[in-house]
Amino acid sequence: MIVRTIDAITGTDADIVTENWRSKRIILAKDRVGFSMHETTLAAGTVNEFWYANHVEAVFVVEGTGTLTELSDGTTHELGAGSMYLLNNHDKHELRPHTLMRTVCVFNPPITGREVHDENGVYPLVTETD
Repeated sequence: MIVRTIDAITGTDADIVTENWRSKRIILAKDRVGFSMHETTLAAGTVNEFWYANHVEAVFVVEGTGTLTELSDGTTHELGAGSMYLLNNHDKHELRPHTLMRTVCVFNPPITGREVHDENGVYPLVTETD
């Protein structure tokens, strides 16, 4: 059994802070459970373009509001607490938080924690070695 708290992750190498967002990686590939789980907060008024070409991501909005845009066709979705979106087709998307947004994200395959978004917003496929 694994038990972790957000407080225990804060300030460690599993706490990734950027100008627009902060991701606290709660479960990572090294835990060997087939997915990773993160608490991600996004700053109000930011524009965040992502494309997980190598991962499927599910996002559950816990707090805040924002607009999600599917970049393939411009379709927009208003998000708020209780909303979920699933990037099941490796969808390129843009997220514009109206307020601070707090989300819980699940990735498959799991994130190792060493990934960095490239110029297209893509995480490379990085795997854990035994």
